[in-house]
Amino acid sequence: MKKSMAFGSFDLLHEGHKHYLKEAKSLGGYLIVIVARDINIEKFKGKKSKNNENQRLDNVKKLDFVDEAVLGDKDDILTVLGKYRPDVVCLGYDQKTVPEERLKNEFQKLGLKAEIIRAKPYKPEIYKSSKLEKW
Repeated sequence: MKKSMAFGSFDLLHEGHKHYLKEAKSLGGYLIVIVARDINIEKFKGKKSKNNENQRLDNVKKLDFVDEAVLGDKDDILTVLGKYRPDVVCLGYDQKTVPEERLKNEFQKLGLKAEIIRAKPYKPEIYKSSKLEKW
C-alpha cells in the first residue's frame, strides 16, 4: 500500500483542509498527517496559532479518513520523511513553507522515490484560513 503524507498547521480545521487531506489520502492508501508544532507556526507565519499543537493534532486525528497524525519535528520539519518514508507528499495548493526543490533534495538524500503533488484548491474564496481567521 502506498503511503501519502500531508503537512499543515490545521489551526482552524475547515472544509478546505478536509478536501486537501482527502485528496492526499486518494494518492496513497495510507495517509500520514504531520501537524506543525507551535514553535514552527510562529517561525513560518510570524504569529501564534489560535489552538495549541495538541488540540490541533486531536482535531486531525478525529477525521475518519486520516490513518495516522503526528506532531512534526521542532527543529527540522523534514525529519519525518526519513521516519515514515512516504511514496507521495501532497502539498496544499498555496503551501510555501518548504520549497519543492528542498523536498526533492531531501528525497534524494534519503533514497526516496517519492513524488510531490499539489492539491487542488477547494473554494479558496471561502475556505482559506487567512480569510476565516477574520470572522
